[in-house]
Amino acid sequence: MGESRTELLAWLNDLLQVGYTKIEQCGTGAAHCQIIDSIYRDLPLNKVKFNSKQEYEYVANFKVLQNAFDKHKIDNAIPVERLIKCKFQDNLEFLQWMKKFWDNYFPGGTYDAVGRRGGKAADTPVRGSTQKLSTGGAVKKSTSSIAPARATRAGPRSSDMARNAEPANNNQAQLEAEYQKALQDMQQQVMEAKLTVEQVEKEREFYFLKLREIEIYVQQQIETGKHPEEGVLSHIANIMYKTEEGFEIPAGEGAEEETF
Repeated sequence: MGESRTELLAWLNDLLQVGYTKIEQCGTGAAHCQIIDSIYRDLPLNKVKFNSKQEYEYVANFKVLQNAFDKHKIDNAIPVERLIKCKFQDNLEFLQWMKKFWDNYFPGGTYDAVGRRGGKAADTPVRGSTQKLSTGGAVKKSTSSIAPARATRAGPRSSDMARNAEPANNNQAQLEAEYQKALQDMQQQVMEAKLTVEQVEKEREFYFLKLREIEIYVQQQIETGKHPEEGVLSHIANIMYKTEEGFEIPAGEGAEEETF
């Protein structure tokens, strides 16, 4: 099991010198870009939009990340379409994978996260926040001084939101079930592939030993020179030592003697 939400946020904020409060903020892709940069130190962070607020900006960030994956041959799919929706579970699972990758490949030492991103702030607000922007552009937080008429309408709206949340929860459970099933199928395929490889290796070893016995016998009979079938034996030996174009017998093979 991977790290918890709290552990991941603490690690992320410490590594990148940011103030993320929710895993969903990773859906912008900016944090993932800088995690990989902390390992390889070669991402073009000037192309990363650290305060992005729109999905098309998130997609642009993930393109930078995908290019880095391709460059360094990181064999893991990036579920961009799910991540940019800023859902908790999808972003949690991907961040857990990123943490494991970082644990394995981080070279150590000090990483100047702020300097690498040119001093840009990186605390992207979570999409769907209750904060609103006034006409002047300043952040306007809700206060307790709400008119009674508005307060009476708050109840039905809250209940509507709760009812709307039920299908979303059901959909999340379905996605998780599909994910678990796909994971089990992949594990089963890997196990079957391993068994197939083991069987092939056993068969290869079996036939190799048989051919080796024949090779030794033919060599012994040719060396004695007492058999009228020497021409046949030489022909068999030639077939055994025949190679295809581009194939070379490893040094030492075919000349060593075996004793029984």
